[in-house]
Amino acid sequence: MFKSFCQRFGTAVFFLSVALFFFFFLALPLGKIILSSFWENGEFTWAYFLAVFKNQGIRESFLNSLLIGLFVTLITTFLSLPLAYFFVWLDFPLKRLFQGLILLPMVMPPFVGALGMRYLFARCGSFNILLSDLGLPAVDFLGSGGMAGVVLLEALHLYPIMYLNVTASLASLDESLIEAAKMTGAGAFTIWRRIILPLFLPGYVAGAIIVFIWAFTDLGTPLVFEFRNCLAVNVFDRVTDMHSNAVGYVLVLLMLAASCVFFLLSKSLSKGVKVVSTSKGIQSSSLKKVSPAFLCGMYAFLLITSFLALLPHISVILVAFSDKWFMTVLPESYTLRHFTGAFTHKLAVSGIRNSLFLSSFATLLDIFLGVTIGYLLARKKGLWREALDVMVMLPLAIPGIVLAFGYVSLFAGQRLPLVTLDPLKDPTALLIICYSIRRLPYIVRSVYAGFQHIGESMEEAGRSLGAGFSRVLRRITLPLLSSHILAGAILTFAFCMFEVGATILLAAREWDYPIAKTIYALNMRLGDGPCIASAMGVIGMVLLGTCLVLTSALLGRKMGELFRGSSS
Repeated sequence: MFKSFCQRFGTAVFFLSVALFFFFFLALPLGKIILSSFWENGEFTWAYFLAVFKNQGIRESFLNSLLIGLFVTLITTFLSLPLAYFFVWLDFPLKRLFQGLILLPMVMPPFVGALGMRYLFARCGSFNILLSDLGLPAVDFLGSGGMAGVVLLEALHLYPIMYLNVTASLASLDESLIEAAKMTGAGAFTIWRRIILPLFLPGYVAGAIIVFIWAFTDLGTPLVFEFRNCLAVNVFDRVTDMHSNAVGYVLVLLMLAASCVFFLLSKSLSKGVKVVSTSKGIQSSSLKKVSPAFLCGMYAFLLITSFLALLPHISVILVAFSDKWFMTVLPESYTLRHFTGAFTHKLAVSGIRNSLFLSSFATLLDIFLGVTIGYLLARKKGLWREALDVMVMLPLAIPGIVLAFGYVSLFAGQRLPLVTLDPLKDPTALLIICYSIRRLPYIVRSVYAGFQHIGESMEEAGRSLGAGFSRVLRRITLPLLSSHILAGAILTFAFCMFEVGATILLAAREWDYPIAKTIYALNMRLGDGPCIASAMGVIGMVLLGTCLVLTSALLGRKMGELFRGSSS
Protein backbone atom coordinates (compact mmCIF):
# COMPACT_ATOMS: atom_id res chain seq x y z
CA MET A 1 0.00 0.00 0.00
CA PHE A 2 2.87 2.33 0.85
CA LYS A 3 4.50 1.51 -2.50
CA SER A 4 1.26 2.31 -4.34
CA PHE A 5 0.99 5.60 -2.47
CA CYS A 6 4.57 6.52 -3.42
CA GLN A 7 3.87 5.77 -7.07
CA ARG A 8 0.70 7.89 -7.05
CA PHE A 9 2.56 10.67 -5.24
CA GLY A 10 5.43 10.53 -7.74
CA THR A 11 2.97 10.65 -10.64
CA ALA A 12 1.23 13.66 -9.11
CA VAL A 13 4.54 15.47 -8.53
CA PHE A 14 5.69 14.85 -12.12
CA PHE A 15 2.34 15.95 -13.55
CA LEU A 16 2.47 19.11 -11.45
CA SER A 17 6.05 19.81 -12.58
CA VAL A 18 5.12 19.41 -16.25
CA ALA A 19 2.05 21.59 -15.73
CA LEU A 20 4.16 24.33 -14.15
CA PHE A 21 6.71 24.08 -16.97
CA PHE A 22 3.99 24.50 -19.59
CA PHE A 23 2.33 27.24 -17.54
CA PHE A 24 5.47 29.40 -17.40
CA PHE A 25 6.72 28.75 -20.93
CA LEU A 26 3.50 28.20 -22.87
CA ALA A 27 0.45 29.59 -21.07
CA LEU A 28 2.06 32.78 -19.73
CA PRO A 29 3.55 33.92 -23.09
CA LEU A 30 0.26 33.21 -24.84
CA GLY A 31 -1.64 34.96 -22.06
CA LYS A 32 0.60 38.01 -22.42
CA ILE A 33 -0.19 38.12 -26.14
CA ILE A 34 -3.94 37.92 -25.51
CA LEU A 35 -3.95 40.56 -22.75
CA SER A 36 -1.76 42.96 -24.71
CA SER A 37 -4.15 42.68 -27.67
CA PHE A 38 -7.15 43.85 -25.62
CA TRP A 39 -5.81 45.95 -22.73
CA GLU A 40 -4.28 49.41 -22.69
CA ASN A 41 -3.49 51.31 -19.50
CA GLY A 42 -5.59 48.85 -17.50
CA GLU A 43 -8.69 49.22 -19.70
CA PHE A 44 -10.27 46.84 -22.19
CA THR A 45 -10.19 48.10 -25.78
CA TRP A 46 -10.99 46.98 -29.32
CA ALA A 47 -8.91 49.77 -30.80
CA TYR A 48 -6.00 47.62 -31.94
CA PHE A 49 -8.28 45.07 -33.59
CA LEU A 50 -10.13 47.84 -35.41
CA ALA A 51 -6.80 49.35 -36.49
CA VAL A 52 -5.70 46.00 -37.89
CA PHE A 53 -8.89 45.34 -39.86
CA LYS A 54 -8.99 48.90 -41.20
CA ASN A 55 -5.45 48.59 -42.54
CA GLN A 56 -5.66 47.39 -46.12
CA GLY A 57 -2.03 46.20 -46.16
CA ILE A 58 -2.55 44.00 -43.10
CA ARG A 59 -5.80 42.61 -44.52
CA GLU A 60 -3.96 41.70 -47.70
CA SER A 61 -1.12 40.07 -45.76
CA PHE A 62 -3.60 37.95 -43.78
CA LEU A 63 -5.40 36.95 -46.97
CA ASN A 64 -2.10 36.12 -48.66
CA SER A 65 -1.11 33.85 -45.77
CA LEU A 66 -4.47 32.08 -45.95
CA LEU A 67 -4.05 31.64 -49.71
CA ILE A 68 -0.53 30.28 -49.25
CA GLY A 69 -1.81 27.77 -46.70
CA LEU A 70 -4.75 26.71 -48.90
CA PHE A 71 -2.75 26.45 -52.14
CA VAL A 72 0.03 24.48 -50.44
CA THR A 73 -2.54 22.11 -48.90
CA LEU A 74 -4.23 21.56 -52.28
CA ILE A 75 -0.94 20.91 -54.08
CA THR A 76 0.30 18.52 -51.38
CA THR A 77 -3.05 16.69 -51.59
CA PHE A 78 -2.75 16.36 -55.36
CA LEU A 79 0.78 14.96 -55.01
CA SER A 80 0.42 12.76 -51.92
CA LEU A 81 -2.85 10.88 -52.58
CA PRO A 82 -1.70 9.16 -55.79
CA LEU A 83 1.68 8.47 -54.21
CA ALA A 84 0.07 6.83 -51.17
CA TYR A 85 -2.06 4.66 -53.45
CA PHE A 86 0.93 3.63 -55.55
CA PHE A 87 3.16 2.65 -52.64
CA VAL A 88 0.55 1.02 -50.39
CA TRP A 89 -1.58 -0.91 -52.88
CA LEU A 90 0.62 -1.61 -55.90
CA ASP A 91 3.69 -3.67 -56.69
CA PHE A 92 6.01 -2.36 -59.40
CA PRO A 93 9.73 -2.27 -60.29
CA LEU A 94 11.97 0.40 -58.71
CA LYS A 95 9.46 0.90 -55.89
CA ARG A 96 12.10 1.38 -53.18
CA LEU A 97 14.05 3.85 -55.31
CA PHE A 98 11.02 6.08 -55.85
CA GLN A 99 10.03 5.78 -52.18
CA GLY A 100 13.36 7.32 -51.27
CA LEU A 101 13.14 10.02 -53.94
CA ILE A 102 9.71 11.31 -52.93
CA LEU A 103 10.83 11.74 -49.31
CA LEU A 104 13.92 13.77 -50.26
CA PRO A 105 12.22 17.18 -49.76
CA MET A 106 12.18 16.51 -46.01
CA VAL A 107 15.97 16.71 -45.84
CA MET A 108 15.99 20.45 -46.53
CA PRO A 109 13.96 23.30 -45.00
CA PRO A 110 12.09 25.28 -47.68
CA PHE A 111 13.84 28.56 -46.88
CA VAL A 112 17.17 26.88 -47.77
CA GLY A 113 15.75 25.72 -51.10
CA ALA A 114 14.67 29.30 -51.77
CA LEU A 115 18.33 30.33 -51.84
CA GLY A 116 18.94 28.29 -54.97
CA MET A 117 15.51 28.51 -56.60
CA ARG A 118 15.98 32.25 -57.08
CA TYR A 119 19.00 31.50 -59.27
CA LEU A 120 16.93 29.13 -61.41
CA PHE A 121 13.55 30.87 -61.70
CA ALA A 122 14.15 34.59 -61.17
CA ARG A 123 13.59 36.97 -64.10
CA CYS A 124 17.29 36.69 -64.97
CA GLY A 125 17.59 33.11 -63.73
CA SER A 126 18.71 29.98 -65.55
CA PHE A 127 15.35 29.01 -67.03
CA ASN A 128 14.64 32.46 -68.44
CA ILE A 129 18.15 32.64 -69.88
CA LEU A 130 17.50 29.24 -71.50
CA LEU A 131 14.20 30.52 -72.91
CA SER A 132 15.99 33.60 -74.24
CA ASP A 133 18.62 31.43 -75.94
CA LEU A 134 15.78 29.48 -77.59
CA GLY A 135 14.16 32.72 -78.76
CA LEU A 136 11.21 32.41 -76.37
CA PRO A 137 9.83 35.17 -74.12
CA ALA A 138 10.76 35.26 -70.44
CA VAL A 139 8.29 33.88 -67.87
CA ASP A 140 7.69 35.18 -64.36
CA PHE A 141 8.02 31.74 -62.73
CA LEU A 142 7.98 33.07 -59.18
CA GLY A 143 4.94 35.26 -59.70
CA SER A 144 4.46 38.88 -58.74
CA GLY A 145 6.29 39.52 -55.49
CA GLY A 146 7.44 35.92 -55.05
CA MET A 147 4.19 34.39 -53.74
CA ALA A 148 4.24 31.63 -56.35
CA GLY A 149 7.77 30.73 -55.30
CA VAL A 150 6.72 30.54 -51.64
CA VAL A 151 3.81 28.23 -52.50
CA LEU A 152 5.99 26.01 -54.70
CA LEU A 153 8.75 25.64 -52.12
CA GLU A 154 6.33 25.02 -49.27
CA ALA A 155 4.40 22.42 -51.25
CA LEU A 156 7.53 20.56 -52.35
CA HIS A 157 8.78 20.49 -48.77
CA LEU A 158 5.51 19.53 -47.05
CA TYR A 159 3.90 16.95 -49.33
CA PRO A 160 5.94 14.10 -47.71
CA ILE A 161 4.28 14.90 -44.38
CA MET A 162 0.86 14.52 -46.00
CA TYR A 163 2.06 11.38 -47.77
CA LEU A 164 3.34 9.81 -44.53
CA ASN A 165 0.04 10.49 -42.76
CA VAL A 166 -2.10 9.02 -45.53
CA THR A 167 0.22 6.07 -46.04
CA ALA A 168 0.19 5.23 -42.33
CA SER A 169 -3.63 5.15 -42.44
CA LEU A 170 -4.00 3.14 -45.64
CA ALA A 171 -1.26 0.67 -44.69
CA SER A 172 -3.21 -0.37 -41.57
CA LEU A 173 -6.37 -1.15 -43.57
CA ASP A 174 -7.73 -4.63 -42.84
CA GLU A 175 -8.11 -6.44 -46.15
CA SER A 176 -10.63 -8.85 -44.63
CA LEU A 177 -13.09 -5.96 -44.33
CA ILE A 178 -12.89 -5.32 -48.07
CA GLU A 179 -13.23 -9.01 -48.88
CA ALA A 180 -16.24 -9.30 -46.59
CA ALA A 181 -17.84 -6.28 -48.24
CA LYS A 182 -17.32 -7.79 -51.69
CA MET A 183 -18.93 -11.04 -50.58
CA THR A 184 -22.06 -9.11 -49.54
CA GLY A 185 -22.28 -7.56 -53.01
CA ALA A 186 -20.95 -4.10 -52.18
CA GLY A 187 -19.66 -2.13 -55.14
CA ALA A 188 -16.38 -0.25 -55.42
CA PHE A 189 -17.98 3.07 -54.50
CA THR A 190 -19.69 1.62 -51.42
CA ILE A 191 -16.45 -0.01 -50.27
CA TRP A 192 -14.63 3.31 -50.70
CA ARG A 193 -17.33 5.30 -48.87
CA ARG A 194 -18.04 2.89 -46.01
CA ILE A 195 -14.61 1.29 -45.37
CA ILE A 196 -11.65 3.01 -47.01
CA LEU A 197 -12.71 6.64 -46.56
CA PRO A 198 -13.36 6.44 -42.78
CA LEU A 199 -9.90 4.95 -42.25
CA PHE A 200 -8.22 7.28 -44.71
CA LEU A 201 -9.92 10.52 -43.59
CA PRO A 202 -8.35 10.94 -40.11
CA GLY A 203 -4.82 10.61 -41.48
CA TYR A 204 -5.54 12.94 -44.38
CA VAL A 205 -7.19 15.60 -42.22
CA ALA A 206 -4.36 15.43 -39.68
CA GLY A 207 -1.75 15.79 -42.41
CA ALA A 208 -3.68 18.57 -44.16
CA ILE A 209 -3.95 20.63 -40.97
CA ILE A 210 -0.25 20.25 -40.17
CA VAL A 211 0.61 21.29 -43.75
CA PHE A 212 -1.75 24.27 -43.63
CA ILE A 213 -0.50 25.55 -40.27
CA TRP A 214 3.13 25.11 -41.32
CA ALA A 215 2.64 27.00 -44.60
CA PHE A 216 0.35 29.63 -43.05
CA THR A 217 2.91 30.57 -40.36
CA ASP A 218 6.22 30.00 -42.18
CA LEU A 219 8.62 32.93 -41.89
CA GLY A 220 11.88 31.82 -43.48
CA THR A 221 10.72 31.18 -47.05
CA PRO A 222 8.90 34.54 -47.54
CA LEU A 223 11.91 36.36 -46.09
CA VAL A 224 14.34 34.71 -48.48
CA PHE A 225 12.03 35.34 -51.45
CA GLU A 226 11.54 38.90 -50.13
CA PHE A 227 7.77 38.38 -50.15
CA ARG A 228 6.91 40.66 -47.24
CA ASN A 229 3.16 40.96 -47.77
CA CYS A 230 2.21 38.02 -45.56
CA LEU A 231 1.24 37.66 -41.90
CA ALA A 232 4.43 36.01 -40.60
CA VAL A 233 6.69 38.74 -42.03
CA ASN A 234 4.36 41.44 -40.66
CA VAL A 235 4.77 39.90 -37.20
CA PHE A 236 8.55 39.78 -37.67
CA ASP A 237 8.64 43.46 -38.65
CA ARG A 238 6.77 44.45 -35.48
CA VAL A 239 8.98 42.72 -32.92
CA THR A 240 11.16 45.79 -32.37
CA ASP A 241 8.25 48.11 -31.50
CA MET A 242 5.97 45.65 -29.69
CA HIS A 243 6.11 47.64 -26.43
CA SER A 244 4.98 50.86 -28.07
CA ASN A 245 2.56 49.47 -30.68
CA ALA A 246 0.19 46.61 -29.81
CA VAL A 247 -0.73 45.88 -33.44
CA GLY A 248 1.93 43.15 -33.46
CA TYR A 249 0.14 41.38 -30.60
CA VAL A 250 -3.12 41.41 -32.55
CA LEU A 251 -1.41 39.91 -35.61
CA VAL A 252 0.13 37.16 -33.49
CA LEU A 253 -3.24 36.50 -31.85
CA LEU A 254 -4.89 36.18 -35.25
CA MET A 255 -2.21 33.72 -36.32
CA LEU A 256 -2.60 31.74 -33.09
CA ALA A 257 -6.40 31.71 -33.31
CA ALA A 258 -6.40 30.49 -36.92
CA SER A 259 -3.87 27.75 -36.14
CA CYS A 260 -5.79 26.54 -33.06
CA VAL A 261 -9.14 26.55 -34.89
CA PHE A 262 -7.77 24.37 -37.68
CA PHE A 263 -5.97 22.13 -35.18
CA LEU A 264 -9.15 21.54 -33.16
CA LEU A 265 -11.03 20.93 -36.40
CA SER A 266 -8.57 18.19 -37.32
CA LYS A 267 -9.00 16.53 -33.91
CA SER A 268 -12.79 16.54 -34.18
CA LEU A 269 -12.81 15.18 -37.73
CA SER A 270 -10.16 12.57 -36.94
CA LYS A 271 -12.22 11.24 -34.06
CA GLY A 272 -15.48 11.30 -35.97
CA VAL A 273 -15.49 7.84 -37.56
CA LYS A 274 -13.06 5.00 -37.00
CA VAL A 275 -12.64 1.58 -38.53
CA VAL A 276 -11.30 -1.21 -36.35
CA SER A 277 -8.51 -3.12 -37.99
CA THR A 278 -8.06 -6.74 -36.92
CA SER A 279 -5.11 -7.75 -39.06
CA LYS A 280 -1.63 -6.47 -39.70
CA GLY A 281 -2.73 -4.38 -42.67
CA ILE A 282 -1.87 -4.71 -46.32
CA GLN A 283 0.36 -7.73 -46.94
CA SER A 284 3.06 -7.76 -49.60
CA SER A 285 1.58 -10.92 -51.13
CA SER A 286 -1.68 -9.13 -51.92
CA LEU A 287 -0.20 -6.09 -53.67
CA LYS A 288 -1.76 -5.50 -57.08
CA LYS A 289 0.17 -5.87 -60.32
CA VAL A 290 -0.25 -3.05 -62.81
CA SER A 291 -0.73 -3.09 -66.55
CA PRO A 292 2.03 -1.76 -68.86
CA ALA A 293 -0.08 1.27 -69.84
CA PHE A 294 -0.83 2.17 -66.21
CA LEU A 295 2.83 1.57 -65.32
CA CYS A 296 3.95 4.09 -67.96
CA GLY A 297 1.56 6.73 -66.66
CA MET A 298 2.56 6.06 -63.07
CA TYR A 299 6.26 6.31 -63.89
CA ALA A 300 5.62 9.62 -65.68
CA PHE A 301 3.88 10.98 -62.55
CA LEU A 302 6.66 9.69 -60.27
CA LEU A 303 9.43 11.07 -62.47
CA ILE A 304 7.82 14.52 -62.73
CA THR A 305 7.20 14.61 -58.97
CA SER A 306 10.74 13.44 -58.22
CA PHE A 307 12.20 16.02 -60.60
CA LEU A 308 10.23 18.85 -59.00
CA ALA A 309 11.14 17.60 -55.53
CA LEU A 310 14.82 17.54 -56.45
CA LEU A 311 14.91 21.00 -58.04
CA PRO A 312 15.47 22.92 -54.77
CA HIS A 313 18.24 20.52 -53.79
CA ILE A 314 19.91 20.74 -57.18
CA SER A 315 19.70 24.53 -57.17
CA VAL A 316 21.24 24.87 -53.69
CA ILE A 317 24.04 22.44 -54.57
CA LEU A 318 24.79 24.38 -57.77
CA VAL A 319 24.97 27.67 -55.86
CA ALA A 320 27.16 26.10 -53.16
CA PHE A 321 29.66 24.79 -55.73
CA SER A 322 29.49 27.72 -58.16
CA ASP A 323 32.59 29.85 -58.62
CA LYS A 324 31.25 32.13 -61.35
CA TRP A 325 27.56 32.24 -62.29
CA PHE A 326 26.18 35.31 -64.02
CA MET A 327 23.70 35.41 -66.93
CA THR A 328 24.39 31.78 -67.83
CA VAL A 329 22.19 28.68 -67.60
CA LEU A 330 24.73 26.84 -65.41
CA PRO A 331 27.76 28.05 -63.46
CA GLU A 332 30.77 28.80 -65.64
CA SER A 333 33.16 27.26 -63.09
CA TYR A 334 33.00 25.38 -59.80
CA THR A 335 34.85 25.55 -56.49
CA LEU A 336 34.96 24.04 -53.00
CA ARG A 337 35.92 27.23 -51.24
CA HIS A 338 32.35 27.99 -50.12
CA PHE A 339 32.34 24.75 -48.12
CA THR A 340 35.66 25.77 -46.65
CA GLY A 341 34.03 29.06 -45.72
CA ALA A 342 31.15 27.20 -44.07
CA PHE A 343 33.67 25.67 -41.65
CA THR A 344 35.98 28.68 -41.28
CA HIS A 345 33.79 31.79 -41.59
CA LYS A 346 33.37 33.20 -38.09
CA LEU A 347 29.60 33.57 -38.33
CA ALA A 348 29.12 30.14 -39.92
CA VAL A 349 31.27 28.35 -37.33
CA SER A 350 29.45 29.96 -34.41
CA GLY A 351 26.10 29.14 -36.04
CA ILE A 352 26.94 25.44 -36.35
CA ARG A 353 28.32 25.35 -32.80
CA ASN A 354 25.29 27.13 -31.35
CA SER A 355 22.82 24.86 -33.13
CA LEU A 356 24.60 21.69 -32.03
CA PHE A 357 24.60 22.90 -28.42
CA LEU A 358 20.98 24.09 -28.38
CA SER A 359 19.58 21.08 -30.24
CA SER A 360 21.47 18.59 -28.07
CA PHE A 361 20.19 20.09 -24.81
CA ALA A 362 16.63 20.38 -26.15
CA THR A 363 16.73 16.74 -27.27
CA LEU A 364 18.02 15.53 -23.89
CA LEU A 365 15.26 17.46 -22.12
CA ASP A 366 12.67 15.98 -24.48
CA ILE A 367 13.97 12.45 -23.93
CA PHE A 368 13.45 12.76 -20.19
CA LEU A 369 10.04 14.39 -20.52
CA GLY A 370 8.91 12.27 -23.48
CA VAL A 371 9.73 8.88 -21.98
CA THR A 372 8.06 9.73 -18.67
CA ILE A 373 4.98 11.27 -20.29
CA GLY A 374 4.70 8.40 -22.78
CA TYR A 375 4.80 5.94 -19.88
CA LEU A 376 2.10 7.78 -17.95
CA LEU A 377 -0.17 8.03 -21.00
CA ALA A 378 0.25 4.36 -21.86
CA ARG A 379 0.33 2.75 -18.43
CA LYS A 380 -1.60 4.98 -16.04
CA LYS A 381 -5.25 5.97 -15.77
CA GLY A 382 -6.84 9.01 -14.21
CA LEU A 383 -8.64 12.26 -14.87
CA TRP A 384 -5.29 14.02 -15.36
CA ARG A 385 -4.37 11.79 -18.31
CA GLU A 386 -6.49 13.66 -20.86
CA ALA A 387 -5.19 17.00 -19.58
CA LEU A 388 -1.59 15.79 -19.90
CA ASP A 389 -2.23 14.51 -23.42
CA VAL A 390 -3.75 17.82 -24.57
CA MET A 391 -1.00 19.83 -22.86
CA VAL A 392 1.78 17.90 -24.59
CA MET A 393 0.22 17.86 -28.07
CA LEU A 394 -0.90 21.52 -28.04
CA PRO A 395 2.48 22.82 -29.33
CA LEU A 396 1.67 21.16 -32.68
CA ALA A 397 -0.89 23.92 -33.16
CA ILE A 398 1.29 26.78 -31.91
CA PRO A 399 3.69 28.20 -34.52
CA GLY A 400 7.26 28.84 -33.41
CA ILE A 401 7.00 32.50 -34.38
CA VAL A 402 4.00 32.91 -32.01
CA LEU A 403 5.81 31.31 -29.08
CA ALA A 404 8.96 33.33 -29.74
CA PHE A 405 6.97 36.58 -29.94
CA GLY A 406 5.41 35.74 -26.58
CA TYR A 407 8.84 35.07 -25.05
CA VAL A 408 10.21 38.40 -26.26
CA SER A 409 7.21 40.31 -24.93
CA LEU A 410 7.24 38.50 -21.58
CA PHE A 411 10.95 38.19 -20.77
CA ALA A 412 12.68 41.06 -22.60
CA GLY A 413 14.22 43.39 -20.01
CA GLN A 414 13.33 41.08 -17.09
CA ARG A 415 15.93 40.03 -14.52
CA LEU A 416 15.42 36.64 -12.91
CA PRO A 417 17.62 34.81 -10.37
CA LEU A 418 19.76 31.81 -11.39
CA VAL A 419 18.96 31.95 -15.13
CA THR A 420 18.93 34.62 -17.82
CA LEU A 421 15.69 34.61 -19.82
CA ASP A 422 16.07 38.00 -21.44
CA PRO A 423 16.46 37.16 -25.17
CA LEU A 424 18.18 40.50 -25.80
CA LYS A 425 21.00 39.53 -23.43
CA ASP A 426 21.21 35.77 -23.88
CA PRO A 427 18.57 33.76 -25.80
CA THR A 428 20.15 30.37 -25.01
CA ALA A 429 17.71 29.24 -22.30
CA LEU A 430 14.63 30.39 -24.21
CA LEU A 431 15.81 28.77 -27.44
CA ILE A 432 16.34 25.44 -25.68
CA ILE A 433 12.93 25.66 -24.00
CA CYS A 434 11.20 26.71 -27.23
CA TYR A 435 12.84 23.90 -29.23
CA SER A 436 11.96 21.41 -26.50
CA ILE A 437 8.30 22.39 -26.23
CA ARG A 438 7.78 22.46 -30.01
CA ARG A 439 9.37 19.05 -30.65
CA LEU A 440 8.25 17.20 -27.51
CA PRO A 441 5.21 15.68 -29.33
CA TYR A 442 7.55 13.73 -31.63
CA ILE A 443 9.20 11.82 -28.80
CA VAL A 444 5.95 11.38 -26.87
CA ARG A 445 4.26 9.88 -29.91
CA SER A 446 7.19 7.60 -30.66
CA VAL A 447 7.47 6.37 -27.06
CA TYR A 448 3.70 5.98 -26.71
CA ALA A 449 3.63 3.83 -29.85
CA GLY A 450 6.45 1.75 -28.39
CA PHE A 451 4.55 1.12 -25.17
CA GLN A 452 1.50 0.05 -27.15
CA HIS A 453 3.64 -2.32 -29.18
CA ILE A 454 5.34 -4.12 -26.30
CA GLY A 455 2.23 -4.34 -24.12
CA GLU A 456 2.23 -4.86 -20.37
CA SER A 457 2.62 -8.65 -20.21
CA MET A 458 6.43 -8.62 -20.25
CA GLU A 459 6.61 -6.00 -17.53
CA GLU A 460 4.10 -7.94 -15.43
CA ALA A 461 6.17 -11.09 -15.93
CA GLY A 462 9.22 -9.30 -14.58
CA ARG A 463 7.33 -8.01 -11.55
CA SER A 464 5.90 -11.49 -10.87
CA LEU A 465 9.47 -12.77 -10.56
CA GLY A 466 10.20 -10.23 -7.83
CA ALA A 467 11.85 -7.47 -9.88
CA GLY A 468 11.19 -3.94 -8.66
CA PHE A 469 9.95 -1.06 -10.75
CA SER A 470 13.43 0.32 -11.49
CA ARG A 471 14.80 -3.10 -12.43
CA VAL A 472 11.87 -3.81 -14.77
CA LEU A 473 12.33 -0.38 -16.32
CA ARG A 474 16.08 -0.85 -16.75
CA ARG A 475 16.12 -4.49 -17.91
CA ILE A 476 12.85 -4.84 -19.86
CA THR A 477 11.03 -1.62 -20.71
CA LEU A 478 13.87 0.66 -21.83
CA PRO A 479 15.65 -1.97 -24.00
CA LEU A 480 12.37 -2.72 -25.78
CA LEU A 481 11.68 1.00 -26.21
CA SER A 482 15.21 1.91 -27.28
CA SER A 483 14.47 2.06 -31.02
CA HIS A 484 11.40 4.26 -30.49
CA ILE A 485 13.26 6.57 -28.09
CA LEU A 486 16.20 6.83 -30.48
CA ALA A 487 13.95 7.48 -33.47
CA GLY A 488 12.07 10.24 -31.69
CA ALA A 489 15.32 11.74 -30.41
CA ILE A 490 16.93 11.75 -33.87
CA LEU A 491 13.91 13.43 -35.43
CA THR A 492 13.71 15.95 -32.58
CA PHE A 493 17.39 16.82 -32.92
CA ALA A 494 17.11 17.21 -36.70
CA PHE A 495 14.14 19.57 -36.59
CA CYS A 496 15.63 21.56 -33.71
CA MET A 497 18.74 22.15 -35.81
CA PHE A 498 16.66 23.91 -38.46
CA GLU A 499 13.91 25.57 -36.43
CA VAL A 500 13.33 28.81 -38.34
CA GLY A 501 10.58 31.05 -36.94
CA ALA A 502 11.58 30.99 -33.27
CA THR A 503 15.27 31.17 -34.13
CA ILE A 504 15.00 34.28 -36.30
CA LEU A 505 12.96 36.13 -33.67
CA LEU A 506 14.85 35.14 -30.51
CA ALA A 507 18.49 35.26 -31.67
CA ALA A 508 19.26 38.99 -31.91
CA ARG A 509 23.07 39.07 -31.68
CA GLU A 510 25.37 37.55 -34.30
CA TRP A 511 27.33 35.39 -31.84
CA ASP A 512 24.02 33.86 -30.67
CA TYR A 513 22.81 32.94 -34.17
CA PRO A 514 21.96 29.24 -34.72
CA ILE A 515 22.29 27.76 -38.22
CA ALA A 516 18.92 28.99 -39.53
CA LYS A 517 19.57 32.60 -38.56
CA THR A 518 23.15 32.34 -39.82
CA ILE A 519 22.00 31.16 -43.26
CA TYR A 520 19.49 34.00 -43.43
CA ALA A 521 22.11 36.58 -42.35
CA LEU A 522 24.75 35.34 -44.79
CA ASN A 523 22.24 35.34 -47.64
CA MET A 524 21.61 39.05 -47.02
CA ARG A 525 25.31 39.88 -47.38
CA LEU A 526 26.99 40.88 -50.61
CA GLY A 527 29.78 38.91 -52.21
CA ASP A 528 29.99 35.20 -51.45
CA GLY A 529 27.47 35.32 -48.58
CA PRO A 530 24.67 33.51 -50.51
CA CYS A 531 27.15 30.86 -51.67
CA ILE A 532 28.40 30.15 -48.14
CA ALA A 533 24.77 30.10 -46.95
CA SER A 534 23.99 27.53 -49.65
CA ALA A 535 27.01 25.46 -48.63
CA MET A 536 25.66 25.45 -45.06
CA GLY A 537 22.31 24.39 -46.51
CA VAL A 538 23.97 21.45 -48.26
CA ILE A 539 25.64 20.44 -45.00
CA GLY A 540 22.23 20.67 -43.34
CA MET A 541 20.73 18.50 -46.08
CA VAL A 542 23.27 15.78 -45.34
CA LEU A 543 22.60 16.02 -41.61
CA LEU A 544 18.80 15.98 -41.95
CA GLY A 545 18.94 13.22 -44.55
CA THR A 546 21.03 11.02 -42.27
CA CYS A 547 18.64 11.64 -39.37
CA LEU A 548 15.56 10.81 -41.44
CA VAL A 549 17.12 7.64 -42.85
CA LEU A 550 17.93 6.47 -39.33
CA THR A 551 14.43 7.35 -38.12
CA SER A 552 12.81 5.56 -41.04
CA ALA A 553 14.97 2.48 -40.44
CA LEU A 554 13.92 2.40 -36.79
CA LEU A 555 10.21 3.17 -37.21
CA GLY A 556 9.40 2.31 -40.83
CA ARG A 557 5.83 3.21 -41.74
CA LYS A 558 5.17 4.30 -38.18
CA MET A 559 7.21 7.45 -38.85
CA GLY A 560 4.06 9.01 -40.27
CA GLU A 561 2.44 8.86 -36.85
CA LEU A 562 4.95 11.42 -35.56
CA PHE A 563 3.44 14.05 -37.84
CA ARG A 564 -0.17 13.44 -36.89
CA GLY A 565 -2.21 16.45 -35.88
CA SER A 566 -4.44 14.55 -33.47
CA SER A 567 -3.56 13.01 -30.16
CA SER A 568 -2.68 9.39 -29.79
